[in-house]
Amino acid sequence: MLREFREFIARGNVLDLAVAVIIGAAFGKIVTSLTEDLVMPVIGAIFGKVDFTSLFVILGDVPADYKGSLADYTALKAAGVPLFGYGHFVTEVINFVIIAFAIFLIVKAANRINRPAEAPAGPTEIELLTEIRDALKK
Repeated sequence: MLREFREFIARGNVLDLAVAVIIGAAFGKIVTSLTEDLVMPVIGAIFGKVDFTSLFVILGDVPADYKGSLADYTALKAAGVPLFGYGHFVTEVINFVIIAFAIFLIVKAANRINRPAEAPAGPTEIELLTEIRDALKK
């Protein structure tokens, strides 16, 4: 069983997958930083909100013993207040779109690099018909 496991791990696909997962996780952190630190502040400035992730709607009652700010999403959530946190959702959607676009560009570049060589051009339709005509004349 140990030998089979070692052979499984030694396969190229498993190692390639492991590398891809590690690089993907690092890439995800870069995109998250890009979104949270660069894109969302610009979008927030355009719409008049600096912290876009704090956009939410309170859906229920705030406990009577709650002493924090009614604008603090994290504290309200910790207090068990039902919230509709659309700002965080929009941030995650933008993260996804950026990652999907980056993957699209990578796949497009890889396809361009790995494009199969073009087959040599064969005879045209007219040349083929001429050959058939000539063969039938004989």
